[in-house]
Amino acid sequence: MQHGLDLAVVAALAGSLALWSLVAERFARWNVTAPMVFVAVGWMLSENRLGAIHVSIGGDGVREIAEIALAVVLFGDAAGINLTELGRDRALPSRLLVIGLPITIAAGALAAKLVFPDLSWWICALIGAAVAPTDAALSAGIIEDTRVPERVRTVLNVESGLNDGIATPFVNFFLVAAVAGTAFDDGTRAGALVDLGAGTLIGFAIGAAGGWLSALARQRGWALVHQREIGVAALSVLAYAITVEAGANGFVAAFVAGLGYAATAGRERSVSLDFTHDTANVLSLVVWFLFGAVMLPVLADADWRHVLFAALALTIVRMAPVAIALIGAKCDPATVAVFGWFGPRGLASVVFALLAFGELAPADGGPVLTAITMTVVLSVALHGVSAAPVARRYALYAGDRADVAGGGEPRRRNGNG
Repeated sequence: MQHGLDLAVVAALAGSLALWSLVAERFARWNVTAPMVFVAVGWMLSENRLGAIHVSIGGDGVREIAEIALAVVLFGDAAGINLTELGRDRALPSRLLVIGLPITIAAGALAAKLVFPDLSWWICALIGAAVAPTDAALSAGIIEDTRVPERVRTVLNVESGLNDGIATPFVNFFLVAAVAGTAFDDGTRAGALVDLGAGTLIGFAIGAAGGWLSALARQRGWALVHQREIGVAALSVLAYAITVEAGANGFVAAFVAGLGYAATAGRERSVSLDFTHDTANVLSLVVWFLFGAVMLPVLADADWRHVLFAALALTIVRMAPVAIALIGAKCDPATVAVFGWFGPRGLASVVFALLAFGELAPADGGPVLTAITMTVVLSVALHGVSAAPVARRYALYAGDRADVAGGGEPRRRNGNG
């Protein structure tokens, strides 16, 4: 068996991307998303099926590609956020991150222990933390639907951008604890806070400096637009790489770098993010293809317990903490349900699964990988199919109500609403 990304894998990826570019709109009409297609194609071409490509889960660059893809996606999502809306609604994402996310991690650990009683609590906690972060890309059908109130879309985007990084210290700690049997002491908690704080500072500094320089280059006529776009995309990788080398949280840094860029780029932001979004899109599809090729085959060993855990993770484990976090936020039940349901699991969970599989003994790594993979697969399917229809229904509902997300004026329907 060959390891790494050989020319057959490259050819399969290139061919899949080329074909998808020709049929994407048609598939969108059927509520079939790109992740769904690329996961399926990667699986069909894998060694376990047609055998057209040979790449292993521990192959060269698989985890690194997933991490870089996540960093670029986080930066692009953050850079496109309306900072005015974010400032107005910072209480909602704060509730979801400070209250909802820890409860979700705890509930996920409890669900894993109930479903897999033979696994240790540390392993169950690792699984719960790994499937807690959400992925805005899998709910693009609602986040990109301009008929949905912008504050709802912003909250979902900000939550998904930050919870990846916030969950990382928990995943790292539970992984170390599972391997070495450590305890959650004061030093560990302090280290997690330093990890997040350093990532925030480094990321914002790089993003803000990059935005200021990009705007200056536009004003002085120093660089062509498409060259500045390349530089903006590079900021995401720069922030991630420097922060990781500094021993801090690279995913938080990438997201906060996007916020820093948005804060200083001014009008430059509206003309310089296309390449970043395109790069994020391509890298994400590459990851979904590799996910289908190297991770989906592990479901051959799955049973009803893995399906049950995934179902719990996508429903009760996510939706109950969201409802608790939003108590007193003056959100109507439909909006709480939208926030709760649109917690798809995606790139971050894939990265955490690869990290855990590489560090744990096979007896523990296998169950962790299978549980996370099942959760992500169900999320790709269920959230992909439901995003557009739910967005349409919710947009009609929101158009008739004010204060759907805890504040704001009534929205008037336009001709399309």
